[in-house]
Amino acid sequence: ILLTVDYDRTMTAPNSTVPERNFEAIRYFIANGGTFTMNTGRSTTTMGHLLRDIPVNAPFLLYNGSAAYENGVLSGLHVIDLPLWETLDAVKAAFPEMNLEIQAVDNHYLLNPREEFVALYDKMHWGWAEAEHGKDYGPFIKFASYGPVRKPFMSNMYECSAEDQARFDELDAFIRERWGDKVEVFRAAPRIIDVHAKGVSKGVAATELKAKLGKKILVCVGDADNDITMLDAADFAFCPADGVVAARYETVCNCG
Repeated sequence: ILLTVDYDRTMTAPNSTVPERNFEAIRYFIANGGTFTMNTGRSTTTMGHLLRDIPVNAPFLLYNGSAAYENGVLSGLHVIDLPLWETLDAVKAAFPEMNLEIQAVDNHYLLNPREEFVALYDKMHWGWAEAEHGKDYGPFIKFASYGPVRKPFMSNMYECSAEDQARFDELDAFIRERWGDKVEVFRAAPRIIDVHAKGVSKGVAATELKAKLGKKILVCVGDADNDITMLDAADFAFCPADGVVAARYETVCNCG
């Protein structure tokens, strides 16, 4: 069995901590012959010490499947075939209230960061630097758009009004209409949109890892729209009872 699990609000409780019972379950699963890894939209920057602390025995799947991480090395990078700054400038001009970030291999770069967005990053202990317009930040593997930050907690990105939903639907459509032949668009949370290279998904990453490791059964657990490809690709799929997509899949206890 290969078990791949989403991180935020699947592995973690709503306050972004990992319950000890989850670590105990992973250690038990691995000790009894299972193969375990995380399959997350997070980057090396936002995973941080978790890349050392979470007990895995397979490569981490990061950036919604845009890269794998093992023994301190990123591999299998899927690069967006678009000019970085022309793309981000167009999004920023059309949606000026959004917080935009470049998730590069070495760090996250925030575009004209607002104080409340920086407060979220600092609260989460994520590394960041302010983006220098026009600078080359290496392979263009992901950018993300966050809604206005009202409270410095990741849970705030799950609090979505009808007006928020409509605005993110507009942003989703804007990106797909202009660059849909080049990118994939995922909702990491109701008020976060992730953008990746065409063909990238958690589902593709999980099935490719299953084949590479020669495993027979793929089991996946996730909570949000960006997990749907992974859950649909699984032989057995599960969702926390309070997950955004819980109505689609068999559920376990809520993430708290």
